[in-house]
Amino acid sequence: MEYSVRHRTTYRYMQDVSYSRHLVHLAPRETPTQHLAAFKLGLTPSPDQHISRRDFFGNPVDWLALDEPHAGIEVIAESRVIALAPPARDAAASLPWEHVRARLETPEPAAREVVQYVFDSPLTAFTVDLAAYARASFTPGRPVLAAAIELMARIHADFRYDTTVTDAATPVDRVFEIRAGVCQDLAHVGIAALRALGLPARYVSGYLLTRPPPGRERLLGADASHAWFAVWAPPLGWVDLDPTNDMIPGDGHITVAWGRDYGDVAPINGIVTGGGEHLIEVGVDVLPIG
Repeated sequence: MEYSVRHRTTYRYMQDVSYSRHLVHLAPRETPTQHLAAFKLGLTPSPDQHISRRDFFGNPVDWLALDEPHAGIEVIAESRVIALAPPARDAAASLPWEHVRARLETPEPAAREVVQYVFDSPLTAFTVDLAAYARASFTPGRPVLAAAIELMARIHADFRYDTTVTDAATPVDRVFEIRAGVCQDLAHVGIAALRALGLPARYVSGYLLTRPPPGRERLLGADASHAWFAVWAPPLGWVDLDPTNDMIPGDGHITVAWGRDYGDVAPINGIVTGGGEHLIEVGVDVLPIG
């Protein structure tokens, strides 16, 4: 599938901002099943500095600086992405989950990169007994991917999708307590549950094409940023799992970035001087091409 993606973010400040700095994760990254054919990032007003680079996790990132007073900004990212369906994976062919954990105790070269995804991160640190929740799926000797797929399905069944009960800083303990949240929160629960067992898991941000109900027109701006998690399942490698939709992502999921949790790959992070309160509007369009 080939997609055109347009992501528009508008900030309006109650008072002028003296200057601002913004770190932007909006360019989809290259993966074995995804190719970024084109990307353009626009900022209004025009930035005084614009630096593109890779972050620690290999994600493309843009750093923008505005040095003149401004009452708001508009960031528009336009991408053209070619997405392939991931190869079929036999969950039973993955190693038993205890063997995966044991490989990380004295990591071989192939496993060293994944060790960082075993430890707590700011938004996935937990005190509740997530290990007990995970063990219902991770029974002795079970292949790690088969167990993780069941965990994904259980999160989908046990947690209510609700856009009103959490925000970007909600800790995973609170999400587990209320059993509700958005895609970011459900991904954090999956990650924390896997890490509670000593298994690597990472946060993935991206986009998902929203299909209107039959007979309804597709609304512009109705698509949204999305998030899911990935589990390390040797010898199959990293496998993405989407608990919000209880599915293994395919060519309808577009990967933007991955890290330890949402904080590593937030679409726009920044600091401003002045401004007071602000309003934010976000619109995303994901359109198939051809």
